[in-house]
Amino acid sequence: MSAKPATIPERPWFSSGPTAKRPGWTPEALSGAPVGRSNRSKVTVGRIRQALDMTRDILRIPADYQVFMVPGSDTGAFEAAMWNLLGARKVQLMAFENFGQLWADDATKHLKLDAEVLSAPYGELPDLTRIDPKADLVFPWNGTTSGVRVPNSDFLNGHAAPDSGLVLCDATSAAFCMDLPWEKLDVATFSFQKALGGEAGIGVLILSPKAVERLNTFDAGRPIPKVLRLKKGHAADMAILGGDAINTFSFLVIEDYLDCLRWAQREGGLDGLIQRCDEAAGALFDWVEKTPWIDFVAVDQATRSTTSVCLKFVDPAIQAQPAEAQAKLAARVGSLLELEGVAFDITGYRAAPPGLRVWCGCTVEAEDVEALLPWLEWAYAAAVAELGLVAA
Repeated sequence: MSAKPATIPERPWFSSGPTAKRPGWTPEALSGAPVGRSNRSKVTVGRIRQALDMTRDILRIPADYQVFMVPGSDTGAFEAAMWNLLGARKVQLMAFENFGQLWADDATKHLKLDAEVLSAPYGELPDLTRIDPKADLVFPWNGTTSGVRVPNSDFLNGHAAPDSGLVLCDATSAAFCMDLPWEKLDVATFSFQKALGGEAGIGVLILSPKAVERLNTFDAGRPIPKVLRLKKGHAADMAILGGDAINTFSFLVIEDYLDCLRWAQREGGLDGLIQRCDEAAGALFDWVEKTPWIDFVAVDQATRSTTSVCLKFVDPAIQAQPAEAQAKLAARVGSLLELEGVAFDITGYRAAPPGLRVWCGCTVEAEDVEALLPWLEWAYAAAVAELGLVAA
């Protein structure tokens, strides 16, 4: 067995969610949280409004879009959008990874909508030429579990017409790491714990004027739980859309998100965050390109995620093994790295091709990714030998 590398990452957190805290974070960042205060007090309401204003500013969200928080993280935010907005017309859903498939299942099995699912296997996108601008469209910008993202927003051009359907985008692995085309999105959602390494439990929901108009003119005709309800009577609840909490939030979580946003501003806003993400991912990309036993799950280079980088084993001798043996190899690589304190939680998603998944979002340091690379080589060789596999 080869010798262990001499240097380990200073920050070994490469999980794809919750993701790494921002560099330099300590619990002291939460010391100013207004705990024990009413969620209707001026100080707590002020914290929420401050966070929403900073979110709008950093992400460059148009002034006429509504930005607010909902319970249940990104899942709660996206469910709220689907339950309140969908059903007025046909819906198309892009399913090319786990969460896209989850939204497709909700649409067809629970909401029972007039729905068409545009599916693709892990590593690929659906045929984007099949998108119907007259239909509502539901899709994830970045596939956290597949490492596949849409290459650009050209496929949304048809939705610019006034009589087109709404565009609902799950942006939780893209927000703060990719430049989103707000003029083409009617709904976007993300969670603190994915986008900026914040704490979990609260989602952000962003609505265009067109989406608000749908709320005002469409009655879904279905019971909607209070924590997902965006209407009051027969129209949009502008108190909630304006920033009021649907129910009581944790102000430790809000304080942590504010700390994330202040850090984002210090890093140069969105441009600085995207640069950090690209640098971290670039280090990993370069290594993959010259390493024969590993490759991207994403088939097309233009669709490779720069946040959730998903990798698969491509050594022919390993690929010839049953899927269970390949999954066992991935798990052992992850375990060895965790035991050494080098990297936590980098085994690929259970339904994806067996392999690894390394988060390279904006809170990850490029130098930590670089320090990880020789350890990946070491752990792979050690796991292959330990499991008695034959690699080329």
